[in-house]
Amino acid sequence: MRFGILGDTRAWHDDGTEVALGGPARRALLALLLVRPGAVVPAERLAEEVEPGGAVTAHALQSQVSRLRAALPEGAVIERSGSGYRIVLDATDADAVDSVRFERAAAEGRTALREGDPRRAAAVLREALGLWRGPALAGLPDSETARTAAIRLEELRLAAVEDRIEAELCSGEHRAAVPELRELVDAHPLRERPAALLIRALFAQGGQAEALLVFEETRRRLADELGADPSPELSRLHRELLDSGGLPAPTGPPAPLTAFIGRDTETAELAALLGAARLVCLTGPGGVGKTRLSAEVARALQSAGDEICFVELAALRDGSGLAQALLAALGLRGSGLQLAEGPLEPVDRLITALAARPLLLVLDNCEHVVDEAAALVARLLSACPRLRVLATSREPLGVIGEHVRQVRPLDEAAAVRLFEDRARAVRPGPAPDPETVRRICAALDGLPLAVELVAARLRTLELDALAGRVGDLLAVTARGSRAADARHRTLRSVVSWSWELLTADEQRAARRFAVFTAGATAEAALRVCGMDGDTLESLVDKSLIEAAGGGRHRMLETVRAYAAEQLREAGEEEPTGRRHAEHLLGLLDAAAPHLLRAAQLEWLPRTAAEDGDLAAATHRALAAHDPGTALRLLAAAATSLWIRGAAAPLAPRAAAVLDALGSTPPDGLGEEYAVCVLLAAAGAADTADGTAPSWRRCRESAQQALDAVWSGERAGRRPAALLVWMLRNAGEADPGAAFGLVSAQRDSPEPWARAAAAFVAGYGPLADGDIAGAERAFADAVDGFRALGDRWGTALALDALAGLAGVRGDHEAAVTLTDRALALARELGALEDSADILVNRGDHHIARDPARARADYTEAAALARAGGSSAGLAAALRGLGDLALLDGDLDEALRRYGEALDRIDPLWVRNLGNRVCCLAGLGRVAEARGDLTTARARYREAAESVARLGPGLADTLRLMGLPAATVDAVLHAHSPAR
Repeated sequence: MRFGILGDTRAWHDDGTEVALGGPARRALLALLLVRPGAVVPAERLAEEVEPGGAVTAHALQSQVSRLRAALPEGAVIERSGSGYRIVLDATDADAVDSVRFERAAAEGRTALREGDPRRAAAVLREALGLWRGPALAGLPDSETARTAAIRLEELRLAAVEDRIEAELCSGEHRAAVPELRELVDAHPLRERPAALLIRALFAQGGQAEALLVFEETRRRLADELGADPSPELSRLHRELLDSGGLPAPTGPPAPLTAFIGRDTETAELAALLGAARLVCLTGPGGVGKTRLSAEVARALQSAGDEICFVELAALRDGSGLAQALLAALGLRGSGLQLAEGPLEPVDRLITALAARPLLLVLDNCEHVVDEAAALVARLLSACPRLRVLATSREPLGVIGEHVRQVRPLDEAAAVRLFEDRARAVRPGPAPDPETVRRICAALDGLPLAVELVAARLRTLELDALAGRVGDLLAVTARGSRAADARHRTLRSVVSWSWELLTADEQRAARRFAVFTAGATAEAALRVCGMDGDTLESLVDKSLIEAAGGGRHRMLETVRAYAAEQLREAGEEEPTGRRHAEHLLGLLDAAAPHLLRAAQLEWLPRTAAEDGDLAAATHRALAAHDPGTALRLLAAAATSLWIRGAAAPLAPRAAAVLDALGSTPPDGLGEEYAVCVLLAAAGAADTADGTAPSWRRCRESAQQALDAVWSGERAGRRPAALLVWMLRNAGEADPGAAFGLVSAQRDSPEPWARAAAAFVAGYGPLADGDIAGAERAFADAVDGFRALGDRWGTALALDALAGLAGVRGDHEAAVTLTDRALALARELGALEDSADILVNRGDHHIARDPARARADYTEAAALARAGGSSAGLAAALRGLGDLALLDGDLDEALRRYGEALDRIDPLWVRNLGNRVCCLAGLGRVAEARGDLTTARARYREAAESVARLGPGLADTLRLMGLPAATVDAVLHAHSPAR
């Protein structure tokens, strides 16, 4: 059964037909029992209130109860209980009374409204209010019980109407609600909630003036009739109305806590771009400074008069709350004027609010809600012509018309300034050593967050200690600001935030990319990492990998360190490392035929780009006890390293390979073994205990391996090794072996080897004093190298010809030939050879133009230091020593000659001339000071060094450009009579 007391009292069968209850007395009796179903109502009260005045006796009441029982079907029982009566309803039909159903539904609707579900709230409340058929408990005007219950129910009804209207306002139905609210305010002029709802509805449709009038009328009525002021809530609405200017105040950009360093140009450019573009997206890896840059741009435009709304999205767990976050930042929810919960369709409300509003909307940290952000931005820009959007994300939004600007790490100068600024904040005092700071910032890739986190560690660490730990990026940045959000507290959390947004395929590709120390081409990344082009493009879009120019891609070191950890944890380090090594070998072997030919300018940069990866791959191979792979890698890269003068940094790695292999070349890798010996020699010196370094102990085996490969009509794979072998080993006890190995290639099937043989052939006549014969041989070498398009060999041969011209006294020819050689070396980027040729040009200038000579020696020293060339630096220092001796500064000359000798390997023939000149110069310094014993000892040492090359000592000394008096002194010291 169903009972109704929300109107006149009625009852219905389950099929909807009405129950015939009888006259008014029986209806009143049922209503009084239904006010509290199941509660006992005293018989005396029933008799009094069914018919006031005592007309109903106890017997008559019992008779009315009996007739009511008979009218009611099963499921509703009226029973006697003590001195009263109660109605007992079926336990399965607890909501049989409409008032009970109404109260339950009204409470459910109010809860839904508070929990932010206005659609459900409005639906439930409409259903609840639909139960009312008129005034509650109608027909019982003289019943105190009915009157009290009716007042309570009518109050609940009014509250439910207010809740329903608020739910409808939350759904954007403010226009439809205004008329009903005006009626409510008129009907209940002293009730504040309808007035507050009317004020909010009027404000939502732009009626600020009307809303103010409603407040004023309500205030006056409260004062006149109650002598009271408006409630705090209504007063707060009034203040917001006065402060709003008609529109809610949006959230502005965050105030800066520290100085903004290094982005002034970018700030100005972006501000200018937003004057024309409607959507700009700042992309880049975590910690690069996108948020700070966007805030600075917003502040700059705000200062120029633009209205800004800055929305921080990082706290959103997903994109479902994106529109609500924008509403909150715009001031369209969460205040008294706005509704406690967002509208049913937040996007429509946003469009309504922004349709004609000139505003810059800054959406910060879109990457984890990028799909939803893109859809929302596209819709807002389409519907709101005066809106502009500046977004920050680790990948572009991909919306038509988007201007993408990648935020790069700070340049060196800006990173250093940032470090110094943050360092002063935690440790006042003298500025930290700039060179150490530069090294730290370089290791951090200039990433602003990393720089700030590391600088903060100066609170507890000294600068040198910090520099020593910066290699472990994730550990040294493991402490951060407690005030920062969790993803920005440490560098690990920054990278982890981005990492967790990747798909499984993207994570696998990204961790494998960590094997590329110096970056990779797209082709290399696809092959080594086992990814496809779409995945690579996605990782670039998401700022895990960046385009580095020249068709290459790279990871910031901060990201790579994290990716390398993931690679180890996945157990993929060894197989990925093998694929990386094989890729490098393939690239370097493909380059080999071109490096000594005309295409060398195209291929040298390609091989140079792999230097960092070469070092990493050889390190991994050695760590995996695979010296054979390390040997093949070094040998494949050697020609490029020699041409560019970049062999010295890899010398320790080559020495480690020799230590692992011992003095016996692996089967089939004899030539590679010899190349490794030469690479190890580029930076090795005698050990502290006097034992010979690896390359010297292995030299004999290497010589035999080269002899076996380059003999008869056979030709090896590394022809450059022949010439380097001669230059490195011709100063040994048996120089003929080194010269003979190369000279034997005059009829080699390898044309470059034939040109090298012609070059070496010039040193025979030179040693015998046959200048013309040497010139013919060197000229043949120039022709041979030039025919192949090889600039390196041509430069070496031209420089040799220049030396002969200088011996003949043809200064102009010497300088011209040297300039031609230098131009070719510079074209190649050959640091070591450029330094050598500059020294030679300085030697040509020294007698006639000491100033130009000093400039050449100084530039040579700088190039040698940049290339890590000990021999090149020694030559430059020797030249500066000669200038000091020429100026009469004996102390400076002594210092320069000593520094040069410390760097010279006496067994390297390219060093021989500089060693002899240093020794002769030291002899002249000692002679000038009257120390003849020391002078003779130095001259004798110089003569003995030259004598290793064979007869013709006097001619060789003169070819070295030594003054005649010095030549005589050296010859005198070498005389058998002495």
